[in-house]
Amino acid sequence: MNKWFFATRRSLIVSIVLHALLIIIVYVFQRMIFPYLRLYGFVPLLLPIVSTGIAVYEGCHAGGIAGLFAGILCDVSFNEAAGLFTVLLTVMGLLVGMFADTILTRGFATFFLSCIAVLSICAFTQMFPLLFYENVTPTPLLMTALWQTVYSLVFAIPLWFPARALGKRAQRFSASGRPL
Repeated sequence: MNKWFFATRRSLIVSIVLHALLIIIVYVFQRMIFPYLRLYGFVPLLLPIVSTGIAVYEGCHAGGIAGLFAGILCDVSFNEAAGLFTVLLTVMGLLVGMFADTILTRGFATFFLSCIAVLSICAFTQMFPLLFYENVTPTPLLMTALWQTVYSLVFAIPLWFPARALGKRAQRFSASGRPL
């Protein structure tokens, strides 16, 4: 086996550990600190932002895995229906990563627009059952979804920096695993 194989394997393990650590730190912030920082009753969603950042800068596979991990933590955190965020963030991580790998360029604009899409879809899926089972008018739900998305997007800017830094770290290796 070549020397670059072990360097690539070590780099992959370090990258996985760093991404998992970032997701866990953001989970702790979302679960322990941000419920006390409510703004007009809104609490920001941070884990979808982190999984989107990983998907933009790491690609399809890493985005799907990060979405799965972040989705499980979101389901635990919000006591949502079994697997709602797990499935949603996994699919969103795969799709955003696929678009970042093929069509979109990796950068802040792609990250921010992807965050808008993912947070909007998350807000819609949270309110979707209320439209049919609770007989609530859609206007207040849409306004709540809009304000929650806007409040969450404020935190997309500081979360962009660690996602980009970890992505740049992984981009030092080519697709075949050889150092660039």
